[in-house]
Amino acid sequence: MQITRRTVIGATTVLAGTVISSPSHAQDDTRWHALAQDVKAQMAWSWDCYCDHAWGKDEIKPVSGTFSSFQLKTHHLGLSLIEALDTLWVMGLDSRFKDGVSWVKTHFDADVDGEVSVFETSIRLVGGLLSAHLACGDAVLLAKARDLADRLLPAFATPTGMPYRFINLRTGAPREAVTSPADIATYLPEWGTLSRLTGDPRYAAAARKAVIAVFERRSPLDLVATKIDVISGAWRSRTATIGSYCDSFFEYLWDSWQLFGDAECKRMYDVCTAAILKHQQVWKDRQLWFADVDFETGAVISTEQDELASFYGGLLGQGGALRQGAAYTESWAKVQARYGVLPEGYDYATSRPTQVTNALRPELADAAFTLWLIDRSPRWREIGRLHFEAMKRWNKAPYGYTDLADVTATPKRQADHCPGYWWSEQMKYYYLLFADTPRFDYSDNYLSTEGNILKGLRRNQA
Repeated sequence: MQITRRTVIGATTVLAGTVISSPSHAQDDTRWHALAQDVKAQMAWSWDCYCDHAWGKDEIKPVSGTFSSFQLKTHHLGLSLIEALDTLWVMGLDSRFKDGVSWVKTHFDADVDGEVSVFETSIRLVGGLLSAHLACGDAVLLAKARDLADRLLPAFATPTGMPYRFINLRTGAPREAVTSPADIATYLPEWGTLSRLTGDPRYAAAARKAVIAVFERRSPLDLVATKIDVISGAWRSRTATIGSYCDSFFEYLWDSWQLFGDAECKRMYDVCTAAILKHQQVWKDRQLWFADVDFETGAVISTEQDELASFYGGLLGQGGALRQGAAYTESWAKVQARYGVLPEGYDYATSRPTQVTNALRPELADAAFTLWLIDRSPRWREIGRLHFEAMKRWNKAPYGYTDLADVTATPKRQADHCPGYWWSEQMKYYYLLFADTPRFDYSDNYLSTEGNILKGLRRNQA
């Protein structure tokens, strides 16, 4: 049975042995809508700080009120601004959205003699431009997304069809043939959307070929590893993980089915997920985790969990493994309850952090939102509320929201950096989770791995 993002409303939910009762609908709506207004206010304040101290720059440094570039050492592409656009729109912050669009139309130019990550540039900038175009219909945004994708396309000209990791935006010179499944195969939703909007099939074809190339090289256990050579097709790692290096490969298999009805991607998702559940699923103290294993033998390599992997409970829920998806999200929720803010790394075997930093991550909020779209359990809203309120308590700085240097310190120690994805991801997840906004179709939608809304925006709504 296919589980999609749909509405199933119930008065009570039984999860992990706990009965969670809902308040009355009127009380519940008032509570969540008040939270949504708080999220919107925090977004507006943060945007205004960005405008005052880092306008057009890639990323603001919220403690010092300065800024930093993301990929190009001496050049800015307005990363945070572009990532924020569809979040501003869906929140109804229309004047701010219009200011951002005006900057893109006037100042954004990808003709830069500099090297960027093909993967990061696609999910952040191509995706951000596409979602902003879908929000307002401005053809200039679509043209700029297409120009940028054209500059990334030469990276896919390899014997395997898997792209190099880096490319020079002006010269098209690629670099670094050894890369990861996530870097190789996280393109089809954005590039398929670009093909649909432009009528040019090249983007979808290149992205889909790369996905299949990774899948066809899976091990006899149906697992993929973290590193592969895009020229020879030979694996350069033996580690299978659901976390960094592989995470969005699995995500975009499902997403390509959800967004385009691509049955081959659904089959690949099912094969990969069955293998993960068979060889990596670990239960400890009634909590679900996923070990890193040898992709050919299944032997456990590491019990460390990457915070990035906390998104995976939502993906499992979408794909039909709702019991495991809910359990894995609850495992991470317990870590959140312990530290307030999730550490970057956590070892389930020792129950201790392996990395005490936090890069202002959205993944647990992502999972909560995705699961809530499936079953409307108030538990997922509650996890999102705790995530938001912890962020307000610990990450708020004089000029915006910053990452943390140590989540175990008392008080927690701030760093000085707001990543571009913050604007696109958790602020959007929080708002959509709490707001019931008419600008979003809660029954038929799609958000990318970067949180960009490529389906489900309602442009005719106030």
